[in-house]
Amino acid sequence: FMQGLRYVWGRHDLRSVLVMLFLIGTFGLNFPIFISTMAVKVFHADARQYGMLSSIMAAGTFAGAFLSARSTRDRFGSLLWGAVIFGIGCTLAACAPTYWTFAAALMVIGVATLLFTSTSNSLMQLATEPAMRGRVMALRVGIALGGTPFVGWVADSFGARAALMVGAASGFGAALIGWRARHAAATRN
Repeated sequence: FMQGLRYVWGRHDLRSVLVMLFLIGTFGLNFPIFISTMAVKVFHADARQYGMLSSIMAAGTFAGAFLSARSTRDRFGSLLWGAVIFGIGCTLAACAPTYWTFAAALMVIGVATLLFTSTSNSLMQLATEPAMRGRVMALRVGIALGGTPFVGWVADSFGARAALMVGAASGFGAALIGWRARHAAATRN
């Protein structure tokens, strides 16, 4: 574990990806909380309508899989776009006035989530030397597990829309970190 941590900390590119993943994983990838709280407390939906929202988001992730598979160039750019679109999607979801506009925002979030997570996975695997790959990917999985308790507390204390705005901030914060890392890499070259 410590060897993997030292290896990642010494690599600016991997460190940036992990920090981005930490932000979105901890504060944004909490869909059971976001969807159920919005469905029940905001839109007064029943179990069938909650299931529909989950299915709509799944359709978005399916579309994100196709986008991710098509992306062969500029993987870091795809990662940045995934973070930005995630932030936009969460913002739209937090502001959604109706059930169906919330559903449309979930489709956007689904696309962005899969684009971001699959791109971070491939970037880290391709950028890591084979002897360290297992350790680095173990760190990635640990970081990606997220912070559901914090977001649950926000949703309970301040409401579903506030929890979604925390998710949006995580996307925009991750995009800012990625943009700074890309800018720093460009000035080094």
